[in-house]
Amino acid sequence: MLYDIQQWSHSRAAWQILFLSAALLVGAALYFQHIQDLQPCIMCIYQRTAVIGILIAAFIPLINNTFFSRLIGFAIWGTASVQGFLVSTEHKDILFGENSFLVPCSIEPNFPSFMPLHQWFPDLFGAPGDCYENTWQFFDLGMAEWMQIIFAIYAALFAFMFILQFISFSNNKTIRQKKI
Repeated sequence: MLYDIQQWSHSRAAWQILFLSAALLVGAALYFQHIQDLQPCIMCIYQRTAVIGILIAAFIPLINNTFFSRLIGFAIWGTASVQGFLVSTEHKDILFGENSFLVPCSIEPNFPSFMPLHQWFPDLFGAPGDCYENTWQFFDLGMAEWMQIIFAIYAALFAFMFILQFISFSNNKTIRQKKI
């Protein structure tokens, strides 16, 4: 079974699923922002950026599915999922921590000066919302909590799939066919 998963992880289909899941999350974020009028805060924008990082990570092997492009995709995927988890954890601490009222929440994103995404694409990376707002709930969890779960799943899947890239399995089907 692990052999089959490993072989599948080399296919474009695996990267398409990763791409689709990240695209759906970005689409959901834009729906909440522009249709439901839930304005994202700075922490939400950083989490959105991490999801877009995963989207880009999946896109690279879709363009050219080689070992090298998969390694680049894995590097970006791992970095984005861990960073997203850390930011969502910090956001959750801002909302629910003991001294949450003492934690400052910036108004403007701190993107690199050579890439001011919030100025180039304000509808996607602008942060007019408040970090302390937690009105949206699903199964008694807010967005920060859901994003923490989502990034944990992304990170766990990354670790599992990345490790599979370097494990050598014998193809049991081939061995069984030779014995017959």
